[in-house]
Formats: sequence, C-alpha cells, structure tokens
Amino acid sequence: IYEWNLLRTIACMSIVFLHSTTFVSYHFSLPEVELYHLLRIILCFATPTFVLLSEIILANKYNNHIPRNFFSTRFKYILLPFVSFAFIDALVTYNFVITEITFDKFLLNLLGNYEGYFILIILQFYLLHYFVLKFNINMSKFLPVSLIIMLIHLYLLNHSSIPFIVYNRKYLKVPFTAWIGYFSIAYLIGSNYDILRERLSQFKWYIISGVVFSLFFIFYFYDLGVTSTHSRRIDLFPFVLSISLLILYIGSKLKSNSIVNLISNYSLGIYLVHWQVLKIISPYVVDWFGSTLTRVLALFIFTSVLSIIIIKLISILPFGKFI
Repeated sequence: IYEWNLLRTIACMSIVFLHSTTFVSYHFSLPEVELYHLLRIILCFATPTFVLLSEIILANKYNNHIPRNFFSTRFKYILLPFVSFAFIDALVTYNFVITEITFDKFLLNLLGNYEGYFILIILQFYLLHYFVLKFNINMSKFLPVSLIIMLIHLYLLNHSSIPFIVYNRKYLKVPFTAWIGYFSIAYLIGSNYDILRERLSQFKWYIISGVVFSLFFIFYFYDLGVTSTHSRRIDLFPFVLSISLLILYIGSKLKSNSIVNLISNYSLGIYLVHWQVLKIISPYVVDWFGSTLTRVLALFIFTSVLSIIIIKLISILPFGKFI
C-alpha cells in the first residue's frame, strides 16, 4: 500500500533531518531562532509515527489471528538487528575499541539507551496485539483508558521530580505504557483501514484543520516554556495522529514512486545506522560549509546516501539480514 511507504519514508527522512540538526549543534551552538527550535520539535513526530504505522500495518494484516511463525520471524529480523546495533553503537561511541566500558555501554543499550530504542516499543506492540486478539479486547472501549495511561506516564516522565524517575528517564521512555495511546488508535485505524481509506476524502478538511490546530497546540506549549526536543512530548500526540492521516490521504491519491519505495524498504536500517554515520562524518562535513542551513542539508544528504550504501553492503553478507 503506497501511502504506508510514503508515511514511513517521510518519518524516516524527518528523523535523519532532525538528528542532522542535532549533530550540527554539537559542533556549533543552536541558532537563536525560535522557528528553528520549533521545527526541531515538530520533526520529533517521526519516531511515534514510525511506531504508529507499525501497528496500523499489523492490525490490518492480522486482525483475526497471529500466524505460528510470527514471533520467531520478528525475533530474527527485528530483535537481532536491535541487538546488533546496540553493540555497533557501543563500538562507535568508544572509537571501535572493545573494553569493559564498551561492554557496559552495550548492556545499557539493550535497555534502550541508544537511538534504536523504538524497536523495543514496537516489540511490545506485537505482544499487545497478540493479547488483544487472544482475549478479544474491545479496543473502542479500551481507547480512553489507554490515553489516560499514556498521559499519566508521559506527564510523570517529563515533569516529575521523583528521584527514581529523574535518574531513569532515558529508560522509562521504553515501557509500552508511554505509547499505549498510539497503539490503541493505530489498532483501530489498521483493523478498519479499508473503510477509513475510502472516507479520508470526506474528512480531508477536518484532517487539515487537525494538523493546523495541533501545530498551534505545540506553539502554545512552547510559549509556556515547554521547549524540550524529544518524541515523548504530550503535545505531539494530536500532531502525530493528524499529520499521519493527512499523509495517508495524500499518498492514497498519488502514483507509486520508486525513490519513496526504496527509502521505505531501507527505513528500518536507516533508523538504526544513521546515528552512527552522523557520529563519524559530522566533524568533517560541518567544516566544509559556512552556515547552519548548508551544514544541516549536507549532513542530511550525506547521511541518507551513506546509510543506504552501508545497508546494501551489509545485506550482501550471508548473515547481513540479521544486522
């Protein structure tokens, strides 16, 4: 379904662009331009959108049953790459030198302490999906409960001063309760996708209005002083939902595009490898350009292309599909 590929591609490229701005800021301070900071916050929609889409597809394909080899397949092609890049991230962090510190970093990464943490969320969604089918849970009734659970988790995660939460914030973003609202809505969208797809045209102006309203919602929170740049912001939720629906609607009206499909096919790998590529190339690339815009664009382009090349080369290896 082409619009799924389009949404996946936009989310993937958005995260690469966001992290390109992040690595430019590591070498040069962030520009004191409010719109630039707001753009970085808006780009944080990418990770929850990727997570949302994974359950939309799952609910669409398996809305009555889970095949026997479902979990074993995900173990091989999703969990093993997560573990592989947890180790690769530790290696890159400590300049490819294996020491006790490198191994400690690897163990922390397995708990979600690197950019591949979203895979742990997706794996939890697989389990949730299994339990929804097994116990025949009514997701329409569960939706408000899931939203309340998610809002409480995110509020505590972002605003609590409880020592345990403050000390473990980078790990407490991983439990499914921080994302369960996305799961419930994605399940309902995916299990009713054929009907929704036909009716997107009828509701396009509501969807566009939702995007505009949700952007003002983000601006409002920014003016209140909520300026943190991450995907666990509570105000991102309505934007993720509305912009995803808008992209799905637009994609359903477009002809299939080979570049979009290519990036979509490489998206999981790009998510995993782009951070490592940025770590390695950013000190050199940023020195070649003289402005924030050109540095960000150059990093974005170089990182995207190099990530695809690296993934292609790894895929040639006999065991590459597990990396």
